Amino acid sequence: MPELPEVETIRSQLEKYLVGHKIEKIDVRVAKIFASGKEKLVGGRVKSLRRFGKVLVIDLTNGYSFLIHLKLTGQVVFSSPKLPNKESSYTHVVFHLDKNANLFFNDSRKFGWIKVEKTAEVEAEPFVKKLGPEPLKNLTLKKFQEILASTRRPVKILLLDQEKLSGVGNIYANDALWEAKINPRRPANSLGLSEQSKLLGAIEEILKIGLKYQGASDQWYITAEGKKGRYQEHFLVYGRVGESCRRCGAKIRRVVVGGRGTFICANCQK
Repeated sequence: MPELPEVETIRSQLEKYLVGHKIEKIDVRVAKIFASGKEKLVGGRVKSLRRFGKVLVIDLTNGYSFLIHLKLTGQVVFSSPKLPNKESSYTHVVFHLDKNANLFFNDSRKFGWIKVEKTAEVEAEPFVKKLGPEPLKNLTLKKFQEILASTRRPVKILLLDQEKLSGVGNIYANDALWEAKINPRRPANSLGLSEQSKLLGAIEEILKIGLKYQGASDQWYITAEGKKGRYQEHFLVYGRVGESCRRCGAKIRRVVVGGRGTFICANCQK
């Protein structure tokens, strides 16, 4: 599933290409992805783009916005005469724009969604409202310590809980826990003060590296320009089962934590 670096990469690229374009027509081919409200967007011009956790928000000049959640396999790709990306067999929504441009929403699994809200009400939308604080934006060490102290759940599972902490998913949680030398199965409230600080620092560092390389394209993710990200070339522990730990040389193991595949150096992560 695209995480904070992937969705932020899409947002920043679309901000460059999409702002100022007028939506002339919307072609919805899979109704469950974009169930209603498309008529409210037609005629509006793109004013700005925002992101809440893993949710992309596109604000229009007519007072409406649309929210996009990519879920597991969603893609948002811009196309224009200067950036001639094509539809795929998984293109389920097409935003036809002025100046011969298009915005494609692709999704092989069809789990993603697009919703329309009044711009003034976006932050009150139930999915957005329940999101937890976000690293790199509004998560302080004090708040992070409170979140960790609130539960005995495995720390990795807590990091994936979007209502506790938004934007972090499986890839970056794995790498951040390795960077902080913390076992993913540790109860969240068992971390000491120095471990809490190290973990927050590791999360921020790994997310910034993910942003630098425009996200990880180990599966379906592509940027808004239709290109692959490169963070998969720099994984610290994620997906490296059987390979040597970059720190101590021990073999990386794959375990399951809360039903999620988890990669760990048992020698380093205590």
